[in-house]
Amino acid sequence: MSKRSFPWSGFVLAVAACTILATLEIDLVYIGLVLIVWIGSLYLVAARPPEVKEVSSGRAFTRDNMADLFEHSETPVVITERDRVVIANLSARKLLGGHIVGQDVRMALRQPEAIRLLERNAEGGAVVRGLARRTDIWRINRKTLPGELAVIEFVNKTAEADIARAHTDFVANASHELRTPLAAIIGYVETLREDVENLDPKMADKFLGTIQREAKRLQDLVSDLMSLSRIEAEKHDLPEHTLEFAKLAERAAHDAAGGNRSQWLDFEATGEFTIRGDQQQLEQLVRNLVDNGFKYGSPSQPVTVRLHPKGQNRLRMTVTDRGDGISPEHIPHLTRRFYRTDPGRSRASGGTGLGLAIVKHIVERHRGRLDIDSTLGEGTRVTVTLPLEREEAKT
Repeated sequence: MSKRSFPWSGFVLAVAACTILATLEIDLVYIGLVLIVWIGSLYLVAARPPEVKEVSSGRAFTRDNMADLFEHSETPVVITERDRVVIANLSARKLLGGHIVGQDVRMALRQPEAIRLLERNAEGGAVVRGLARRTDIWRINRKTLPGELAVIEFVNKTAEADIARAHTDFVANASHELRTPLAAIIGYVETLREDVENLDPKMADKFLGTIQREAKRLQDLVSDLMSLSRIEAEKHDLPEHTLEFAKLAERAAHDAAGGNRSQWLDFEATGEFTIRGDQQQLEQLVRNLVDNGFKYGSPSQPVTVRLHPKGQNRLRMTVTDRGDGISPEHIPHLTRRFYRTDPGRSRASGGTGLGLAIVKHIVERHRGRLDIDSTLGEGTRVTVTLPLEREEAKT
């Protein structure tokens, strides 16, 4: 309870004021009421406010609390005291090893850029390479705390650097691929214009055929680049429509074979397969694989396309040619943009170097799997596995 001391000085003043009022012949009832109100007001004003009790905020912020706070963060975090590691969360221990706890952080990192940052004993950041693996790129940020403590976080910049490098390589490769047919077209057109009156008709027709072929190659390249860009933009969007894949695959395979090669197409599907997919992209997938089979397979051997179930929830399509095959070291790189095992042969056959890259992205968008097997001297088999649409989803 709050304590109150009676305000005697105020009471004396109130009595004096009431006495003066009495000499003025004011009714004593009113004087008494004024005195009571005055004294009550003085009593309330003089009252002390109740004491405020401090509310406990729980445990103090200690090293153990800091360790618990950072332990399961995906970002590697190290806390140092006088440059010695006192706390390293799980991500940091995976990155640098559990032995860093208790070590001098400079010995744990062993990176000149990081050591320069730490020796400044100030806040800041530094970029280091090869922290865990030779190609890694990390940004190290240091924040000082009271008590000679410091928090050091490690931000992985490797993915960003890989994306930037991939974009640079893509622009360089695309520019080269576009420049080659353009140079041929411009060169032959200039030759035709320089001696158009005296040029032999057969030679002129040969030049025009080359121009047409290079223009068609340029058109195919631009078309594939646009397709790849569109597929990449949609790769995280699961297709909404359901379709029967067997009929679609058979139609697309015959389109890819064309008139002259249709007799060498061996297509077989063991049933109908309902899947959720993008019709245009799946047709392009089949056409690219069958077209590759004819381009790089033996001209006197069939290209085999087989569709059959894989378990109860998936279908498997295989496209097999009987060509020269592919060396094992090339297989992991076949789905890279513009990658060719034999650049001269690929360009001569009209390939853009983007066919399997497009196939890979279509398969990924449809939540499938792509596998390539090849044996030198025997041929190549490409396998695409796609999920079937469940019966309850269709109803």
